[in-house]
Amino acid sequence: MRNKKSAPNLGGITTDVHSHLIPGIDDGIQSIEEGLEILRTMEALGYKKVITTPHTMWGTYDNTPKNIRSGLKTMQEALEQANISIELQAASEYYLDEHFMQKLSADEELLTFGKNYILVETGFINEPPELKEASFHLTMKGYKMVFAHPERYLYLLEKPQLIEELLDRDIIFQLNAISLTGCYSKPVQKLAERLIDMKAIRMVGTDCHQIGHIELLKTASTTRYWKKLLELDLLNHQL
Repeated sequence: MRNKKSAPNLGGITTDVHSHLIPGIDDGIQSIEEGLEILRTMEALGYKKVITTPHTMWGTYDNTPKNIRSGLKTMQEALEQANISIELQAASEYYLDEHFMQKLSADEELLTFGKNYILVETGFINEPPELKEASFHLTMKGYKMVFAHPERYLYLLEKPQLIEELLDRDIIFQLNAISLTGCYSKPVQKLAERLIDMKAIRMVGTDCHQIGHIELLKTASTTRYWKKLLELDLLNHQL
């Protein structure tokens, strides 16, 4: 592990808004020890706060505020014992489908962060029919929709006009930093760069599932578009 003096400079980003660092409840880390390794490395990179966001996806990851908070408490206690000073909070990454819309309609508790921000993802191939409806109803209920990793959605590559439509709805675009490395694919990297050029990105996250993602983050921080990203008015600095 690199020490703090030799760690890459992340340009003052000290809060992460997207990760999967509660063990055993989704496709992220599976042990406390794995989480501690990641968070210790993130601390060395300059992070002071991590808002971890386990998946809530009907039939696959049926997480609830109760079990997410329980896992958060376990990790917080482990951080204290390991003398890692990162402040760990939790929200959730909600999969946008009819089941999420039912939760919203029924006024079920939804885990948010910051100023009532709620992180939402969709399938990667097809635009979900609920996308625009969800943004409207979330706004009406006082939430601010954060659109997880838009650069990864094929339907935005195929319908670039939809990007402007979503931005016009004041949806907050959250970039996965590691997309700038081309790790997902070159088309994803190109869309990430285009969104930065458009000044569409308002939040940046690691989407860390395992230690390899933090290694990719170090690579991302050396790219030309990382410097452009840091010039944007990122909401991370307000969290």
